[in-house]
Amino acid sequence: MKNQQKLKKLEVEYDALQKLYGAEDLNSIYNGGDSDHPKVCFIFMNPTGRNIASDKAWKGIRAPWLGTKNIWKLFTEIGLFDPKLMQEIKTKRAKDWDPLFAKEVYQEVAKNHIFITNLGKCTQVDARALKDEVLKSYLALLEQEIDIIKPQMIIAFGNQVSSIFLHQKISVSSCRKKYFEKKIGTKTYKVFPVFYPVGNGTFHYEEAVEDLNEIIATYLDPLEIK
Repeated sequence: MKNQQKLKKLEVEYDALQKLYGAEDLNSIYNGGDSDHPKVCFIFMNPTGRNIASDKAWKGIRAPWLGTKNIWKLFTEIGLFDPKLMQEIKTKRAKDWDPLFAKEVYQEVAKNHIFITNLGKCTQVDARALKDEVLKSYLALLEQEIDIIKPQMIIAFGNQVSSIFLHQKISVSSCRKKYFEKKIGTKTYKVFPVFYPVGNGTFHYEEAVEDLNEIIATYLDPLEIK
C-alpha cells in the first residue's frame, strides 16, 4: 500500500507531460500490478487511444493495455496470466470493459507478481512512433517507479525502449536472452531486451514468447518468489 501511494505521487508529473506530448482529449496511462518487489517489471513503449482508460469519461484504474487482447494472450502463454480470464477477455470488445473488469484483470496481474508499465505515459491517438527525445523525458520518472517497486528483473520491449533505458544502442535480435545491468538507487537490476510483441512487432511474437519463457525459467530466483 505504501508503494502504491508513492507511485501515485508521480501521476501529477505524468499528466503534465501528457499535455506536452500526448493527445489533448486523452488521458495519460500510468502502470499497474504488484508494486512490492514483483518478479518482473515489464516496460513497454507508450499507450494509444485503444486503451479504454484513455477516454476522459473513464472512472477506473489507468493501467496499460486495458480493452486490448494481444498482451494478455502473451502473458497467458508465458504462464503469468489466468487462461480462464484470458478466455473472458477474448469475448469482450473494448467498449465492454468496465472499471470493475479492469480491476479484476489487474488483480490477476498482481497475483502473478508482475508489474506493467510504459516508458512513455503520453497517450497518442494511434501507434505512431515517438521521438527519442519524448521518451527520454520520462526516463527519470520510470527510474523512480523501479526504485519504488524493486523488481527481481526487468524486461524492456523493443530496440527503442531498451536503448533509451540502458543508455546504449540495443538491437534485440543480436542480444536475445542476454541481460544488461543497470543500477537504480542502491540496487543493480538485470535488464533483458526482448522483441516488441504487438503492432509492427507481431512478426516477432513467437520469438518473444520463446525468449520470455527461457528468461523467466533461467533467471527468476524461486527462493525470492512470494
